[in-house]
Amino acid sequence: FQGLRTSECHFINGTEKVKFVVRYIYNREQYAMFDSNVGRFVGDTPFGEKAAQYINSQTDFMEQERTAVDWLCRHNYEVS
Repeated sequence: FQGLRTSECHFINGTEKVKFVVRYIYNREQYAMFDSNVGRFVGDTPFGEKAAQYINSQTDFMEQERTAVDWLCRHNYEVS
């Protein structure tokens, strides 16, 4: 069994339009995903729906995920 959390920054037109994506994967199946354009986690499976509801209820964690576009992606643009 393998559990994985990946995060990606997608740059469109430099730092003008930036998208931050987090994917939660278990056994090669994505079960939940965060997209900064949507602003919350969305479940892809029945388990993912429950996990997304729980994660979305964690206000401090969600604030950190929503602001990751600025402090993670745009900050590290020159590096990547």
